[in-house]
Amino acid sequence: MNKTIKVAVALSAAGVLALTGCSSDSSGDSGDTVNVVGYSVLQQANEGVIDAFNDTDAGKDVDIKGSYGASGDQSRAVVAGQKADEVHLSLEPDVTRLVDEGIVAKDWKDNETKGICTTSVVVMVVKSGNPKGIDSWDDLAKPGVGIVTPNPASSGSAKWNLLAAYGSVIGDGGTEAEAETYMKSFFDNVVALPDSGRDATTAFTSGTGDVLLSYENEAILARQSGTDFDYVIPDSTLLIENPCALTTDASDSAKAFLDFQKSADGQKLYAETGYRPLTDVGDLEVKGANDESDPYPDPAKLLTIDNDFGGWAEANTKFFDENDGILTKIQAESGQ
Repeated sequence: MNKTIKVAVALSAAGVLALTGCSSDSSGDSGDTVNVVGYSVLQQANEGVIDAFNDTDAGKDVDIKGSYGASGDQSRAVVAGQKADEVHLSLEPDVTRLVDEGIVAKDWKDNETKGICTTSVVVMVVKSGNPKGIDSWDDLAKPGVGIVTPNPASSGSAKWNLLAAYGSVIGDGGTEAEAETYMKSFFDNVVALPDSGRDATTAFTSGTGDVLLSYENEAILARQSGTDFDYVIPDSTLLIENPCALTTDASDSAKAFLDFQKSADGQKLYAETGYRPLTDVGDLEVKGANDESDPYPDPAKLLTIDNDFGGWAEANTKFFDENDGILTKIQAESGQ
């Protein structure tokens, strides 16, 4: 069943959308600094996790500095010399780039979470009251529907969004040819391709388009911060898995922070800002969610990268290769 969340806001409107800067520091002047390089949407959620870590014995006197931006751009910045002890990016290929450069160890996925720190799903954000009645992927291909989604050239969020759209056709029994035909209609309706997931949210809330494709956690966090819109979990959507890894010369404090992020305490804090937790965190109420006491309902059909797209190593080349990717070529042919 499609889920449309009605507006119910409890927090100040000064929150999520104002956080568009590139970096932030946790408090304290200490000799033990951990540099975290993350994707844009992660920034505000990380603030609470960092504060909680600093309250632990392992985190006492650790100064955690964050740099946030579009995931692909962040990954390339680390290759170019951006300081990083931990990377927490939107998707696996952005970490793979760092493995290829020797910045992250090859065994970064050899752990209980397979290298994942946070998870979410792709949702459709619509104007309050959903005036165009958007509740399915078919609706996004109708004439007169303006779509906002980030640019896959820079944003990890964009790749999740586009694969969710493409996969909705395959998951419903359609052929690859039918999925490509659908995506041509989809791109014809795209009215903005901002650089990052956060920039896409800002564009939509500033009046661009009729529907924004986004992370569920971004939608929830924006509503917690006073943004007035609804969102829909379509019957078919894609599980978003955000990887995190230490760089090869990371300190013990960086490892302790990564461990805290994956712990039940860390996951509960992420869940409170809209992420689907990796572990059981007990009873939880999440403001801004469809049902605050049951914030993360199971979609009717949940696609995954590994089961439905052959994993990121295959999917990134097949769909997003800069010259021959299926979706790259459809986007270019559309003039986007």
